Amino acid sequence: MDLCAEIQNLSVSFHGRKAVTEINAGLPSEGITVLIGRSGSGKTTFLRALNRLNETFDGYEGSGSIRLLLGCQMKNIYSSVTLTPTELRRKVGMVFQTPNPLPLSIRRNIMLPLELMLGSGKSVAEEKMETALKTTGLWNEVRDRLDTPANRLSGGQQQRLCLARALALEPEMLLLDEPTASLDKKSSELIEDHLLSLKNRYSIVMVSHSVRQALKLGSYFILLKNGTAAASFSKNELPEGKEAEKAISDLL
Repeated sequence: MDLCAEIQNLSVSFHGRKAVTEINAGLPSEGITVLIGRSGSGKTTFLRALNRLNETFDGYEGSGSIRLLLGCQMKNIYSSVTLTPTELRRKVGMVFQTPNPLPLSIRRNIMLPLELMLGSGKSVAEEKMETALKTTGLWNEVRDRLDTPANRLSGGQQQRLCLARALALEPEMLLLDEPTASLDKKSSELIEDHLLSLKNRYSIVMVSHSVRQALKLGSYFILLKNGTAAASFSKNELPEGKEAEKAISDLL
């Protein structure tokens, strides 16, 4: 199994309270890896460790090592010689549980990060913006109102805009923290379908509380319990149909 990430002895605590402890895992480079487990099991902390976002929170302490497949090489993400946290977070894009568009127009939500992080000129940025919006299925919905405030979009559209914003920066890996948790069923299914269309182009790691969604999207699963990696398995190891849902539910 080709890997996009190698995690060794990962431990993270906040103000002395352990969030994850001594996690060892390898994440496959193909398909979507889904982190499953009950609330408080450490899924989001594990996910945020992959782009060093935990370090932005008060009281953070961490240990262990993480190597990610970036630029066709496994790189130690804690090595300042290899890449800075800012560079890492561009290469490892993240979409959060609740849509977080910038308080700007739809256009500027994507153009501004391109200008600031990539130094893209206007014409290049416009092209990247259009490509990203098409990839997330938003282009035809917003092409005639790009200069309207992003907060006028529906919740599902805002989340797809946030995904487009991450994709426009040309990441090599995507981290998704329950990206449909705040959306209705129709919007959730639309996001899921777009993620399936992206799984062969990016290494994707996501958190999901929904067993149905995990089975629809996931090809590999890591079960977290009490901050540790209790089990890992591929979709091929699960029974089919309703039995697969029961098998995962029984593990949680």
